[in-house]
Amino acid sequence: MTTITHPEKVLFPGDGITKGGLAEYYEAIAPAMLPHIRNRPVTMERYPAGIDKQGFWQKDVSRGFPSWLERVEVPKKGGVVHHALITDLRSLLWVVNQNTITPHVWTSRVPHLDRPDICVFDLDPPDAGSPDMLRAAAVALRDLLEQLGLPSWVKTTGSKGLHLAIPLDGSADKGTAARFAHSVGRLIVSRYPGELTLEFHKKDRGGRILVDTGRNDYTATFAAAYAVRARHGAPVSAPCTWEEVTTAAIRPDSLTIRDVPGRVERLGDLWADMRRRRYSLTRPIEKLRRLMDAAEASAE
Repeated sequence: MTTITHPEKVLFPGDGITKGGLAEYYEAIAPAMLPHIRNRPVTMERYPAGIDKQGFWQKDVSRGFPSWLERVEVPKKGGVVHHALITDLRSLLWVVNQNTITPHVWTSRVPHLDRPDICVFDLDPPDAGSPDMLRAAAVALRDLLEQLGLPSWVKTTGSKGLHLAIPLDGSADKGTAARFAHSVGRLIVSRYPGELTLEFHKKDRGGRILVDTGRNDYTATFAAAYAVRARHGAPVSAPCTWEEVTTAAIRPDSLTIRDVPGRVERLGDLWADMRRRRYSLTRPIEKLRRLMDAAEASAE
């Protein structure tokens, strides 16, 4: 098993959470977490001096890695990137031992990196002060996806927003899945232009919620299910139920490192059934095209 060096190092100064405490959390949550992240290229969000100091993101692990750590070589402009793969508890704890607070992962897995098995929508409000609008946006997007024949699962981001996810059967390539997500984003924003936007820069959002579909682009990542976020309180990006969202039983940052293991022990992995469900995008793309044609016709 991976040894955690300097377990006494305080990574969350305001909360007294140490590197050892972070490792204990990831070890406890590993049975629920590993099925969601196994064999996905990972980007490490590292904070060697704790979250109150400047951290950095690391993709490449060309140097300083143990021989047993599985990696994947991904082409990039002018070269390649060697991403680490989390395959088991040992590799998860190795990533944590690099002072990684949050592992960010791809929507696809080795060996089929061009065939995503999940589609992710990131609802990103301008601040935490619009919970009602966020809930309404999540429900509206959920209902649109159901109209397309696609059930969605939801999790907190551990920050200000929510992630909606759809399990895919791998028949669509990255480009197809990304175009589908972007088109869904355009349609939902056209329905609620006063509340939702596709503008990435905050200065251009005008207080609206960003429907971020870019998590589905090639090499893009999202915060892994059950990942801790580098924020005070050590909130977790945790799967939740639609009832918890609609009744405001949870907030995007209300599930933390201290309570998620016990929650999973009581409720189980709320995304477990998603792993057993896989959907093709073929018919949803056809339905989406008809809806967009109808929306354009009514706008003329």
